[in-house]
Amino acid sequence: MQRIIEYISVFLALILVLPVHEFAHAFAAVKNGDLTPKLAGRYTLNPLAHFDIIGLCCFVLAGFGWAKPVPINPDNFNNRKTGSFTVAIAGVAANYIFAFVFYPIAILSFRIPQFGYITKVLHYVVRLSLVFFVFNLIPVYPLDGFMAVDALKKHRDPFYDFLRYKGIYVLYALFALSIAADLFDVPQLNVLGIAINFVVSVIEKPITLFWGLFF
Repeated sequence: MQRIIEYISVFLALILVLPVHEFAHAFAAVKNGDLTPKLAGRYTLNPLAHFDIIGLCCFVLAGFGWAKPVPINPDNFNNRKTGSFTVAIAGVAANYIFAFVFYPIAILSFRIPQFGYITKVLHYVVRLSLVFFVFNLIPVYPLDGFMAVDALKKHRDPFYDFLRYKGIYVLYALFALSIAADLFDVPQLNVLGIAINFVVSVIEKPITLFWGLFF
C-alpha cells in the first residue's frame, strides 16, 4: 500500500513538473520567433499535451524519465545560435526555479499535520524538479544538455557523433538497470539514479541554504 501511495504522489507531482519544463521550451521558442510550438498545440501547461507514456512510466518506476519533445524549427529563430541555446536551457532553468519556489511551501506543509499526503506530493514536486534539471542536462541526444552543446559547438567530431547517435543506447541500458534495481530490490544496480541523486544533493544546497535563512 505504501508503494502505491508513493507512485500516486510521484504521478501527481509530475502533473505539475513536466508541463512547466515543456512549456518553458515552447515559450522560449516563440519568444525567439518560432511559432511551431503554438501550431503543434504545445504552447500550454496542460499535462496531457506533454506526457510521453514510456517516459512517464520510467519517472514513476525509476525516478527519472522524459516528456514529449516540443517541436521547434530553428530556421525560424531571429538568431539561430542564440535561439537554439536559450530554448535548450529554458526547460531546466524553469525546473530549478520551480524547485526554488516550491521548497518553502513544502517546508511549511510539514508543519501542518492536516496536509497529510499533500506534503508528500509537494516534496516530490521539489525533488522531481531537481531530478529533471539534472537528467535533462546529460549531453545525449535528444536531451537538453546535448541541444545546448549542439547550439554552441562549431565543429563535429567522433565524440559528438557518439553523443548524437549512440549515447541514447547507453542511456536506455542505464534505464533498464534502474528499473531492475527497483523490481528486484538491488539498489546498487541503479547507477544512473545514484549519480543523479548525488548531483541533486549538490545543486539543492543553494536552495536549502537560502530558505534556511527564513525557516
